[in-house]
Amino acid sequence: MIELPDGYRLSFDPGDVDAVAAHAFLTRSYWATGIKLETLARAIQHSLCCTVHSENGQIGMARVISDYATYAYLTDVYVLEAHQGQGLAKAMLAAIQAHQELQGVRMWMLFTRTAHSLYARFGWQPLAHPERAMLLDSREAQA
Repeated sequence: MIELPDGYRLSFDPGDVDAVAAHAFLTRSYWATGIKLETLARAIQHSLCCTVHSENGQIGMARVISDYATYAYLTDVYVLEAHQGQGLAKAMLAAIQAHQELQGVRMWMLFTRTAHSLYARFGWQPLAHPERAMLLDSREAQA
């Protein structure tokens, strides 16, 4: 079991995901600025979400998109600023990587601009062969 500081609860229950709370944070993040609530709600519906809650509601989330066998993409990892520095993001990452349905997934991917050291603690590494990776970003194609 993942240890959390007193007053916090971690959940994988889809019923515990507060899309409005996630949207309030993600619309001001560098990776999801301007995302529509309807788009995020649909993304959450089709993902495995790990959330952290305090007495005031959802204060963090991490979302995994996966086929549960060959590939998993980790995204939308956040903890509200007032709750950072307490190991909550670490607890979510540990819980996700230990999740029974994700055991044996062959390849994981994520994108980050600022949290390389956090993910490195959990075994994540830069792409060994970036020349093999390609990206289709429809946001850039529309610009």
